[in-house]
Amino acid sequence: MTSKSIRNIIFDLGGVILNIDPQLTVEGFRKLGWTNFYEGDNQALAKELFFRLEQGDSTPESFRNSVREMINVPLDDDSIDKVWSAMILDIPAERIKYLESLRANYRIFILSNTNEIHRLKFHREFETNFGYPLYDLFERNFYSHLMGMRKPDPQIYIQALNEAGILPHETLFIDDMEVNTEAAKSIGMQVLNIEPGSLMEVLPNYLKELKR
Repeated sequence: MTSKSIRNIIFDLGGVILNIDPQLTVEGFRKLGWTNFYEGDNQALAKELFFRLEQGDSTPESFRNSVREMINVPLDDDSIDKVWSAMILDIPAERIKYLESLRANYRIFILSNTNEIHRLKFHREFETNFGYPLYDLFERNFYSHLMGMRKPDPQIYIQALNEAGILPHETLFIDDMEVNTEAAKSIGMQVLNIEPGSLMEVLPNYLKELKR
C-alpha cells in the first residue's frame, strides 16, 4: 500500500475528534432518579432507547418523554438534554489544525453515530470555539440519525461512499470501536482502529509510514 492509495479519510467523531465521557451521562441520569440506569434488564432498554434516537427512529421529543417515563419525574426538556449531553466534552485545537492541514492532500469526511440533541450541541460549541461551522471543515458530515441507520451496519458505509462519490479501497476509515472498523473493512475500505483520544499520536505516523 502507498500513500497515493489513500485519497479520502472518513473519521468517526466521538472518541476520535471529539472527546467524550459517556460515564458522565450515566451518572447524570442516576442523579435525576434513574437509579438502576444501565443495570440488568434496564441496560438493554436504555440501549434500545439511545439506538432508536441515533437511528432516527425516534425524535428528540419522544426520547425525552421516554426518559420522563423511565425516571417517573416531570423533568423539563433542558434538564434532560443537559444530562444526555454531559458526555460531550471538547475538541482540542491541535486536532482541528491538523484536520485543516489534511485537506491539502485528502478529501475528509465524518461518519458518526449521533442524534439531533448532540448534533446541535457540538455544532454550536464548535462554531463558538473555532469561529466557523463544523460543516465547513469536512466535505460531508454523515450522521446516523439523518441516514436512518447506524454503524456497524455495512449499508451506512456504502451509502456514505456512494453519496461522497468515493471508492472504498481509496478510503481510510478511522474509528475507536473495532466492531465499526471491521464492518468498514468488510466492504473493502482501509481502516485504522485507534484508542480514544489518540488521533494525533497515531494518524500522522500512519500516513508517514505509507510514504515509505
